[in-house]
Amino acid sequence: MTLTTPVLIPAVNPPLRVSDRILTLGSCFADSMAQRMNTCYLQVVANPFGTLYNPLSIAEAIRMADLAPADIEAALPLVQHDGLWHSFAHHGAFSSARREDLVSACTGAIETLRETLAKADLVIVTFGTAWIYERNGHVVANCHKLPADTFTRRRLTTDEILAAWTPILQHYHDRRWLFTVSPIRHVRDGLHANSLSKAVLLLAVEQLVQNNPNVAYFPAYELLMDELRDYRFYDADLVHPSDTAVQYIWERFTQTWFDEQGRHQLDELHRLWLDEHHRILHPDSHQARTFAARLAARRSALFALYPWLTTGE
Repeated sequence: MTLTTPVLIPAVNPPLRVSDRILTLGSCFADSMAQRMNTCYLQVVANPFGTLYNPLSIAEAIRMADLAPADIEAALPLVQHDGLWHSFAHHGAFSSARREDLVSACTGAIETLRETLAKADLVIVTFGTAWIYERNGHVVANCHKLPADTFTRRRLTTDEILAAWTPILQHYHDRRWLFTVSPIRHVRDGLHANSLSKAVLLLAVEQLVQNNPNVAYFPAYELLMDELRDYRFYDADLVHPSDTAVQYIWERFTQTWFDEQGRHQLDELHRLWLDEHHRILHPDSHQARTFAARLAARRSALFALYPWLTTGE
């Protein structure tokens, strides 16, 4: 008897390699998947601008990466509120009491995104919501706790998302792009409004996949909604997926985006990461010294196979 609704995901060809460089952008689900990649020592950069939720703010981040360094400060949408300077294009973690510090941090994030995008073999984009907040006609990535009447709230259309993303995908046609829709529900919007939002995102992504041969879709949303249709797969807030759910989605990703050799290499790298992060209770013991010697030998062997582990690139 089958106790779940399986989501069929075809294997990707060509498969992803453990040496590929990856950029993840979007909602906090993109951060969760990047954390799993870090435990396999993959070359991944996650959300240089911080967590971004709506498709237009993610697209704007990519457009800002094309700015000349001399034009960055003038292009930053800055505001001062409650003693802090904020950027409406960046996460609240960038906010600072000093304007120059905020500009410096935002400039560094833009340069990181530019450099990563130039080298990336795969860009993973996770849309979180189609609901946006606009200030003076411009979409903001974060409201930074400004008064609600500062913004106008509305839901994007699929045409708006396509208009923002089609030029980007055409410009970066030599990159591989993978889109997902975050399975995290935005309950503050209301459950019905959240369903409408996810529907808009799914329709837009489907059209992007159909229109661009370098674009694929990974059904993270469907995996949590259908295969893991049980609150035991959610965190305590009953909204975010639990570690078990994220791990399951990660495993389904590796099953379809890596071939058998790639999965074996991932296992090797993950075991190294686990041992590197193993807490030694008695470092001066014979057992601990033996463990350290074996770990050093494994590390050297894997560093020879995977040069980026030594270069940090």
